[in-house]
Amino acid sequence: MSTMIDALKPKTINPNKALWEKGDFTQISATMRESGLVLVKQFGIKKGMEILDLACGNGTTAIPGALLGANVLGVDISAYLVKAGNERVKTRALTNCRFQEGDASDLFQIEDHSFDLTISIFGAMFAPNPFDVAREMVRVTRPGGRIIMGNWIPGDPTLVAQILKICSAYTPPPPQGFISPMLWGVEEQVTERFKKAGIPQEKISFSKESFTFSAEYSPSRFLEIFRDYYSPTMNAYEAAQKNGKEKELHSELDVLFRRENKNPDESKTTISATYLLVTVQC
Repeated sequence: MSTMIDALKPKTINPNKALWEKGDFTQISATMRESGLVLVKQFGIKKGMEILDLACGNGTTAIPGALLGANVLGVDISAYLVKAGNERVKTRALTNCRFQEGDASDLFQIEDHSFDLTISIFGAMFAPNPFDVAREMVRVTRPGGRIIMGNWIPGDPTLVAQILKICSAYTPPPPQGFISPMLWGVEEQVTERFKKAGIPQEKISFSKESFTFSAEYSPSRFLEIFRDYYSPTMNAYEAAQKNGKEKELHSELDVLFRRENKNPDESKTTISATYLLVTVQC
């Protein structure tokens, strides 16, 4: 009887899934591929390694890992990003990389100790329940393996942290109990989460690194891409429009994008953003 009742209940909509399926992150990730390739080459990947790329998008780091000879599973909460990733794999005729849907807070479909390396670059930090995320990453990584995260840093003066800071001023307050994803950029918070998952503090290390967005169009066009396709920015514009502050928001962001562009050709974009690189030895 309970099974029949459960079947009749409306399915709960995962707000995180709804958020990341709202826009089209492939438009942003296209500007991240060059830096993604450079970053992955630093991970010491060897042929035959088993790698999980968690909250992987459409393969900014998963596909470079596969090109280095690893067997890569990309997991993302967004169905369209999973589809886009698998299409990129098919186009490249890669047989050692695949994408599937999954929640970084609950990787129930993955067995314990399945991977030599678990990666999440600007991805799992946006999942709710950060202690669950840390626990799951540790659980699916083999003893002697590694976890590598790239996380944006709260208050950092560079692009992404400032986008999120500016946008937060135009959006309604988050619901009670909300935990900011930016706390993944605070060393003490990251240490606490992985210690709770059973990792000694001395096996957790940090460094501040730089990630570059590159586009063959202007910073103003790059801002339009964020406005039209990046879910958090889309939400901010919608809220600002309701309050009659859309022009004010756009002006603030336009100043930011122009200021951060380091390309001498103003018709192109080269913007670096600082992030916290986390390495965990399991």
